[in-house]
Amino acid sequence: MPIRIPDRLPAANVLSRENIFVMTETRAINQDIRPMRVLLLNLMPKKIETENQLLRMLSNSPLQIGVDLLRIDNRPSKNTPQSHLEHFYYDFEQIKDQFYDGLIITGAPLGLTDFCDVVYWDKIEQIVEWSKSHVTSTLFLCWAAQAGLKILYSLDKRTRLEKLSGVYEHQNMGQFEPLVRGFDDVFLAPHSRYADFPLELIREKTNLKVLAGSEQVGMYLAVSPDRRQVFVTGHPEYDPDTLHQEYMRDLSVGIEPNMPVNYYPDNNPDNPPRATWRSHGHLLFSNWLNYHVYQLTPYDLNTLSAAGDTLTKDWED
Repeated sequence: MPIRIPDRLPAANVLSRENIFVMTETRAINQDIRPMRVLLLNLMPKKIETENQLLRMLSNSPLQIGVDLLRIDNRPSKNTPQSHLEHFYYDFEQIKDQFYDGLIITGAPLGLTDFCDVVYWDKIEQIVEWSKSHVTSTLFLCWAAQAGLKILYSLDKRTRLEKLSGVYEHQNMGQFEPLVRGFDDVFLAPHSRYADFPLELIREKTNLKVLAGSEQVGMYLAVSPDRRQVFVTGHPEYDPDTLHQEYMRDLSVGIEPNMPVNYYPDNNPDNPPRATWRSHGHLLFSNWLNYHVYQLTPYDLNTLSAAGDTLTKDWED
């Protein structure tokens, strides 16, 4: 089934060239089907690039997915045309009375910034609290995972001495869990973060079930008991060259970063990197959409708030 996106969104041309079935809203409204409604809160500076990456992940599903784009504030962007933001993005006030099957909150380049210094922290708190009653399942990516842990579990920010950057091995710790169904025992995924998620801390201070991770990277994937919050501390959606672009950017501003681990062939930045995590990334998003969104969400989204206790009970049983 296709992914449903706004007319003229740049991702339509990008994904169509990749032979991904994209349906514009104009065509989709003529189909007698209720698509899954997914809200994407995009906190990344290069919003169009992030849209392409995440829409590509969402497209690998038999479900029809309708996607709305949400921005956190109205400040001018240095990396995204203002016309794009005004045409394709909603403000929270415009959608706060609506209900969604899924919500994705992206990462943000705020790894060394205290939560109290994030200019839109109050809005992030508001949206996460709103999601409890207006969204079936929320997926937190990278920095958003750290923010979600703070808001939902009062877990203070922990920062690594050096940035974790590269493609790392993870152990599948979630035997029989639907979210990791089809995962290999060991799989690769990219990381680009200063945030620290020690396995023992997550297990001790939260009621989350850790589904994947390692001693080196800490927690990679965890889920709440009712499966309505999913935390991913890496970037399974990244394109093959995204870590390279970040590395070159940091070099250009004199940060002197470490070379991304297990990324360049022969550890030579002159060699084009190869994506070794793509199949895992698609499977993760496909499992989330199927088992944590489609299988849980009510047909009438307006009943979602009242259905919260029922959704939890079904999983506990």
